Amino acid sequence: MEENEILPAVLGILLPIIITLGAFIMVVYLRKFENIERMSMIEKGVAPDLFKKDRVNGGGTLRWSFLLIGVGIGFLMGYWLDEMYNMQETGYFSMLFIFGGLGLGLSYFFEESRKKQS
Repeated sequence: MEENEILPAVLGILLPIIITLGAFIMVVYLRKFENIERMSMIEKGVAPDLFKKDRVNGGGTLRWSFLLIGVGIGFLMGYWLDEMYNMQETGYFSMLFIFGGLGLGLSYFFEESRKKQS
């Protein structure tokens, strides 16, 4: 084997391992520094109620669902434009952004109406 053939094979094996380890180390250090920050705030007398996260909202799930529905419709419309008018990549990208944006806008209006009701 030549040296030019060995390098891509080694990178193909090592790169996923390095990326996974890097992501794990990043999460560990973020949690460590977050804990240190909280401990120093508690030592200074800041109320621990600031650390509680409001997970009851559910807005993130709604936002993602509308976004993914919009992206799916965008892919279908892009495929339709490609088949009917031979637009190739232009149809896919434009429809993806248009319908993805419409999905995010719809989720915003839906969340606002939910906030006004409660």
